[in-house]
Amino acid sequence: MRKKKQQSAINIVQLNNYNSPDIKVDKRHDWVTFGDKNSYFQYLIDRYSGSATNNAIINGISQMIYGKGLDATNNNLFPNEYAQAITLLNKDCVRKLSYDLKLMGQCAIQIIYSKDKKSIAQVEHMPVETLAMEKCDDNGDINGFYYCADWSKLKPNEKPIRIPAFGTSKENIEILYVRPYVAGHYYFSPVDYQGGLQYAELEEEIANYHLNNILNGLAPSMLINFNNGVPNEEERELIERRIKEKYSGSSNAGRFILSFNENADTESSIEAIQLSDAHNQYQFLSDESMRKIMVSHRVISPMLLGIKDQSGLGNNADELKTASTLMDNTVIRPFQELLLDAFNEILAYNNISLNLYFKTLQPLEFVEIDETLVDEETKEEETGVKMSSDLDDQLANDILLHLEGDHIGQEWEVVDVRAYDENIEDDDLWASTLIEEKKSTAQKLADAITSKPSGFSYLDKSFYKIRYRYAEKYSSDNTRKFCDIMMKRSRNGTVYRLEGIDEASREGVNMAFGHKRQPYDLFKFKGGVNCGHYWEQVLYRLKDKTKKSDKLYDYNEVKDIPKSYIPNPRGTKESKIAPKDMKDGGAYPN
Repeated sequence: MRKKKQQSAINIVQLNNYNSPDIKVDKRHDWVTFGDKNSYFQYLIDRYSGSATNNAIINGISQMIYGKGLDATNNNLFPNEYAQAITLLNKDCVRKLSYDLKLMGQCAIQIIYSKDKKSIAQVEHMPVETLAMEKCDDNGDINGFYYCADWSKLKPNEKPIRIPAFGTSKENIEILYVRPYVAGHYYFSPVDYQGGLQYAELEEEIANYHLNNILNGLAPSMLINFNNGVPNEEERELIERRIKEKYSGSSNAGRFILSFNENADTESSIEAIQLSDAHNQYQFLSDESMRKIMVSHRVISPMLLGIKDQSGLGNNADELKTASTLMDNTVIRPFQELLLDAFNEILAYNNISLNLYFKTLQPLEFVEIDETLVDEETKEEETGVKMSSDLDDQLANDILLHLEGDHIGQEWEVVDVRAYDENIEDDDLWASTLIEEKKSTAQKLADAITSKPSGFSYLDKSFYKIRYRYAEKYSSDNTRKFCDIMMKRSRNGTVYRLEGIDEASREGVNMAFGHKRQPYDLFKFKGGVNCGHYWEQVLYRLKDKTKKSDKLYDYNEVKDIPKSYIPNPRGTKESKIAPKDMKDGGAYPN
């Protein structure tokens, strides 16, 4: 009788392939997640935690984005508004938003309104991994977000909390979502280092492999014999699965080979399967991973982030300076601009207008400024150093102290702005032409009986205001400090009483440009000899007591205007003339 030929069964266990998360649009739900159960964000956190290079770069760049915190170039002009802004956008919140924007590719701001919703009372950081986007409406707008503390634990019968998007509801809590535009991604934006994630995972696996190879003493690849017969296919799969669960993967040093034999005589040889020149191959993979991760983050020089290697620019001061400038302009600024745009939206809701910027971490000697091409505000934004001191600071303080402007309250509305016009010689005439007093039904009836149909009522001066605003007729690259400050205040809504301008003139504001450094008439000569600025009149009406006139086309329809208000105060005609247009540029005679 012939013996059956004895055989061995050999199986090879393979590792899983890499798969990146994708945006999941499920018809059953009103929301959209990034990856199954928002797994993309957890995947990013895992790559941040597991890869030393990725961790160092994200920490470094997020710190560069935040820099030394927020500041404003015009904070000295609007100290109250600046105090409100810094309270609203507190350091902890801005620091977290900077971190999320880099690590997650986007960030979310929780907007909390006052009870009457007339202002934003509080701003908080919202962890972006807790949010899913609401499906867009017919116009393509995203009107809300869904919140869940842990999407991986969301049960099928549970529904996350809906929070409306900023500016889309009457609710007291909304979400302002900040993200860059990325082609092909409508709902979420992948991180800017997306191409380096596989290398971050590879670096993590190499580290795990080497650590556990030492801890477990198991060779990198192994053949294991079972000499008690060849089990059926189902039993073999069960044995493989149990051994794989215990020994496979980078945490237990890679692959293994199983051999099922009839007996010891037919067993396979036990030999470690070694890679030739393995240490060099692992070193190559480790170095290549680091390089590719840095490329994906657009790191100009790793030295800027505290990473020492042989790639990138050298270590001398000039090359580091060049690297720092490039990094700041090509990598850091785009992130900062995204945040600043969002912060300006928030402040605008509270009627706050500030020129915000992030104070840079760059050493001052690394910041190059072309003095001939930029103004003081730009220099401050670039360097983080406040505007020039000594004489200019003293001048600015004098202006703020003596030339105190007005911010007209919300109960008043601008009706018209004008320079002096010889055809309109009375301010009452100007006001009554453009503004009508609101009258009761009885008053309107009395007017209809006693007035001509073509006439319209005049406005007592208690219902209107006339202020003066500093305006520019000729622009210049060398604007005087006085004019520069005054124009910035005009752009932010500051206007002046004539009495205030006269008082500032007597106090000698800007007298450095007066004849023999003496006080001069600011209403007439503005910023001094050859100044290109003038004063324009601004007419305000009291909104709840008046209405705009519908007869602006004919000033002559108004008759019998009382002269109780002094028409055209002293110097009104000269106030509209820029010194540059005056004889000798407004210089003192002889």
